[in-house]
This record gives sequence, structure tokens and C-alpha cells, in this order.
Amino acid sequence: MSPRQAPSAFSLPAALSSAGYALRPETDGDVPFLMRLYASTREDELALVGWSAAQKEAFLSSQFAAQRHHYRTALTGCCSAILEHDGAAVGRLYLQARQTQIHIVDIALLPACRNRGLGAAILRALQAAAAADGRSIGLMVATFNPALRLYRRLGFAAVADHGPYCAMIWRPTPAQLNTA
Repeated sequence: MSPRQAPSAFSLPAALSSAGYALRPETDGDVPFLMRLYASTREDELALVGWSAAQKEAFLSSQFAAQRHHYRTALTGCCSAILEHDGAAVGRLYLQARQTQIHIVDIALLPACRNRGLGAAILRALQAAAAADGRSIGLMVATFNPALRLYRRLGFAAVADHGPYCAMIWRPTPAQLNTA
């Protein structure tokens, strides 16, 4: 990726592609899957409240709609991709190219795909792409999100506390820049 190139040029590593994984642009037809995926990311949180199923569904629907609207209107150049495995949607990856940074707007996988190394492989590939361009990677993560441990393991460091969210950044080392 060149500094002016959109993250849509990001490619999955060969190991994932050969295992049947692919990225494709998101379409409006993906909304039911995206809603289901979004709901799966909020299950633990909603298990703590005493709401009825209908209340939880209404909350999730409104939060999903608000998030989707924000991503589509406030984030210039946000590339929205669906991660598929053998043609079936299993996750999403939203990236935004910035002058000196690739910003991970969102990365989410269905529960059956979590904790299997898939997210780590995608993040490592993003790190390689960023290093090749001399860019950092930034993201925001909920402090209760189990992925926080993965980000730390991969060298992301907290740079700001935003209440329930933590801003993190990964910067390539000089050695990574020289090999990219």
C-alpha cells in the first residue's frame, strides 16, 4: 500500500487465502449478516443486564444502525470488507487510510471463528503492509474486549484512555521498516 492508496488494496496472507478465506467489498445485502455479527460482539455485555429479549433486540438494532450510519458518514475513505470462508461470511474488516497510519475501524469475527489465530493472522498481515509503507496502525478497543490481550501481544500500546475504550497504536520497528 502506498501512502495514498486506500486500505481496500490490503490482501489476506497466502496462508489464509489458500485455506479458503477471502475479503470482498461489503454490500447492502450483507446487512442481516452484519447485524448478527454485531449482536454476537455484544452478547457478554448484554448478559449482565436484566432486559427482555425484545429489549435487547431493540437496543442492538438501534446501536447497529447508529454505528453503521457513523461509519458510512463520518469516516472518510473507510473501506468496508466482508471476510468469507469458502464463500460464507464469517467477519468484517473496516479500514481507513490516514497519511501516516492505517486505522482499524472495526475487525469482528463470528464466535465460531474467534480464538483460532484468524484475527492474529489478519493483524500480522496488516502490520507487514503498514511497515512496507512506513505507517503505524491505530485502533480503539473496549477495555473489556478479550481482543485487547491479542493487540498487546502483537505490540500495540495504549496511547489514550477514553473511558470504556482504549486508543492503541502499533509502530513498526526500524528492522521491520528495513525488511519491508
